[in-house]
Amino acid sequence: MNFHGNAGSAMMQDTIYKTLQASRVQFIRILWCDNANIIRGKAIHIGALSQLVDYGVGISAAQQAIPVMHDAVVAETGLSPVGEIRLIPDWNTLSVLPYSTGHARAIGDMMQDGSPWAYCPRDFLKRAIAAAQEAGIEVMAAFENEFYLLHPSENGLGVEPGDRTVFASTFAMDANLAVINEIAEALLAQNIPVEQYHPESGGGQHEISVRYTRALSAADYQIAFRETVRAVALRHKLKASFLPKIFAEQAGSGCHLHLSLWQDGKNLISDTGNAPGISKIARAFIAGILEHLPALMALTTPSINSYRRIRPHSWSGAFRAWGYDNREAAIRVPSNPASPSPTQIEIKTVDASANPYIALGAVITAGLDGVRRQLESGEAIAVDPGSMSQSEREAKGIDALPTNLGEAIAHLQTDKVLLDALGKELAQAYIAVRLAEWEAMKDWTLKEEVKLLLERY
Repeated sequence: MNFHGNAGSAMMQDTIYKTLQASRVQFIRILWCDNANIIRGKAIHIGALSQLVDYGVGISAAQQAIPVMHDAVVAETGLSPVGEIRLIPDWNTLSVLPYSTGHARAIGDMMQDGSPWAYCPRDFLKRAIAAAQEAGIEVMAAFENEFYLLHPSENGLGVEPGDRTVFASTFAMDANLAVINEIAEALLAQNIPVEQYHPESGGGQHEISVRYTRALSAADYQIAFRETVRAVALRHKLKASFLPKIFAEQAGSGCHLHLSLWQDGKNLISDTGNAPGISKIARAFIAGILEHLPALMALTTPSINSYRRIRPHSWSGAFRAWGYDNREAAIRVPSNPASPSPTQIEIKTVDASANPYIALGAVITAGLDGVRRQLESGEAIAVDPGSMSQSEREAKGIDALPTNLGEAIAHLQTDKVLLDALGKELAQAYIAVRLAEWEAMKDWTLKEEVKLLLERY
């Protein structure tokens, strides 16, 4: 559902109103995603739409100062309950919700005095996209989600897997047929193209991939995807969770980020003159991501729980390396069965505790830094880096990535490229929120993390 043009025009308002009325919509949820990656929303009743179509809803400036633990302001963000921000709906994201009768949804932009607010994550991604365009690059992206479907239990965690199967089990497909089919139908009803599905390695774990799109829409899709999966699961008396690590002895859930670079309708990833291989610009983009990756992880794997997933020999990218079809490298370059190949890169050190606007904007920023500086990506690694000796890794410039959130935040605090791109205000607020989470939870057990975070993500 796309509404191009000025929402303030009478024709635009009339089009929106008639569309919603025809679908018997009562409330339009205006969503935002905060620095802790909690999806929040305020709803406009359709009867008040004409008064609020241009001005959205008001939220406190303190909403960007809230950690995952509780609705309390982190003072170090520089924000307080004083100050009003307008959450202005982007009507191009309007969608009637197939899983919540009488409700529709639009993604909001945080505005202050008619301009983008410095603390707005979605505006940060827009700025990163604009920087790429200035370099002659259009970024296409897709988030690839893994998640668990869970039943209530008495196992101490409060939940247990929906089944006890293994990777790609057809039994798991049949056991979860109704809920998976309804998730797919709900995504398609929101114009989010579904491409593939399979049960993942953990019992009750699943993966549904959606088609790539322009970067801003990819992040919007990610918000809609999480909302849809969780809501549909509830209809089936299940809990869906994207928490990176729920069960100590089962697979963690990642949210791999797939990227491709385009110019004038042409994919820039493959090296058509030296196939198979990747182009110089793709190598530089990868090199930029690798250079900034320890700091990036504070933005792409930003939960205390994220680092329980990122371990050697876990297909999660525990080492700073890249390789063709190498699922242990932090960056994988997947091959295609036909030419051109390859056409994309995959960053594995990403999970769904990351705000998608911040994560994607930061990855674009890091990659562009590599392009501007013409960085070299080094050798593609054709083995599991975890199977190499320390001296072998050192000889190839491979090192272990941060093993906890505190380490990643420390890297971010000294990464001028990422800090400058975020801007002083957003960087300060984001780091303060994540530091508060680190200090509060750094000594927690897995059980304690799951109890708090299971339903947050």
